[in-house]
Amino acid sequence: LLLQFVLWLKECATGNLGQSIFLQQPVTQALLQRAEPTFFLAMFSLAIAAAIGIPAGIASAVWRGRPIDQAVSGLAMLAANIPSFWLGLFFIQLFAVRFRWFPVAGYGAPDASFFERLQHLFLPSAVLGVVNSALITRFTRASMLDVLDAGFVRAARAKGISELRVVLRHAFGNALVPIITVLGLTLALLIGGAIVTETVFGLPG
Repeated sequence: LLLQFVLWLKECATGNLGQSIFLQQPVTQALLQRAEPTFFLAMFSLAIAAAIGIPAGIASAVWRGRPIDQAVSGLAMLAANIPSFWLGLFFIQLFAVRFRWFPVAGYGAPDASFFERLQHLFLPSAVLGVVNSALITRFTRASMLDVLDAGFVRAARAKGISELRVVLRHAFGNALVPIITVLGLTLALLIGGAIVTETVFGLPG
């Protein structure tokens, strides 16, 4: 068994993952066939998570200690603890069954257009985006709080620069490094951990 494992690691280093007993085809080929839905799901989910988490984190940091900060922190805590499968079923019931705005499940026909694929991906992307926005919100808030107390931010305010420009250009620009780092980590988690949401929505990922 040890020799088999060493040989398997050697083949992995060259991109050969072996033969799938269940699918009767090379594992690499099977992964490539299923990579497209998971890749687009992860990218769209990350975009939604960033669109929610970054503005919410900035607002929470700017108005720290105020009701908006407490509301954002509470919603982030709620989003972080919602099971993705429950949120997925709720979205299906509300937006697909009741309002019929999106397809219930699947990835469309084999010859489906990109727009049709996007319709099938919107609900699962929204589920993963909402769940993962909590982490981005917390990191954005913490990073912004560190920068907002810096000397160059106080100097920018002393020069009479508008508060919006101070926050977005001077503070947010210097707080981007940890935010970009957490975005990369979130993308890796989305690619590897989207299997539950894919199962709920019947995506062939």
